[in-house]
Amino acid sequence: MNESLDEILEAWNTLEPHWKITPRKGGIAATPGYSFIRFVFSPIIRGLMRIKMSGAERIPGQGATIFAANHLSHVDPILVIASSRRKVHYLAKDAHFKNFFLRSFMNFTGQIETHRGEGGDLALASAADVLESNCALGIFPEGTRSKKTEKPFLLPGKTGVARLAASFPHTNVVPVALQGTRKMMAPQIDKLPKLYKPIKINYGKSISWLEWLSSSGGGNMSSKQIRAMADLDKHEIKSRIAALYRKFTDQLMTSLGELGAP
Repeated sequence: MNESLDEILEAWNTLEPHWKITPRKGGIAATPGYSFIRFVFSPIIRGLMRIKMSGAERIPGQGATIFAANHLSHVDPILVIASSRRKVHYLAKDAHFKNFFLRSFMNFTGQIETHRGEGGDLALASAADVLESNCALGIFPEGTRSKKTEKPFLLPGKTGVARLAASFPHTNVVPVALQGTRKMMAPQIDKLPKLYKPIKINYGKSISWLEWLSSSGGGNMSSKQIRAMADLDKHEIKSRIAALYRKFTDQLMTSLGELGAP
């Protein structure tokens, strides 16, 4: 399609009431301590671990970004933070905030507390705070750590990542394939990570919702087609947008598989 992204955005905005995720707090607090921790510990982590990384040139150096990775181990967020060289904020369950020292560390590094009983919409609103602040958000599209014991470990993706991308349509969504993290620290088995185990981290090409929506290999929609959706009844609009979310998510999970996510 020959349309500009501005034209696609203008059309997409006509549907805003149907896709908008309102940030919970309107942004996130500054975390200068997080910068210090990354500066000190990220090189140490990269030096101690046998990490082989590809696609580093694809990592956006700034701006709202979603790092979407497969999830096999507790070390996954640490590896994304250390390898991306970004201040990546993750949603973390409230259990990680009950211990004083762990809670202090989580708050110090800008990780975001969520409560399972609150529901998915409030969790997405908390995630939206990160993107509203033009920061980097780490997310596991599978929604949970894969507990499968045989390959493929990769689970079907949930559409939360697509909903966030659609609500912040200029945000770069970067697929990240992690290999070897379960062998490094197996859940319920290893108390500490086995630093000698090799890890491979592959960063894929980033894409924004607007780029995907207008791409022939993605949403394949013109501004005219998007505007036409606004004339449909509410339930039909929701259904059409939900189908876009599902397609975006499925293609993202395919990208993770192609990047080597086991």
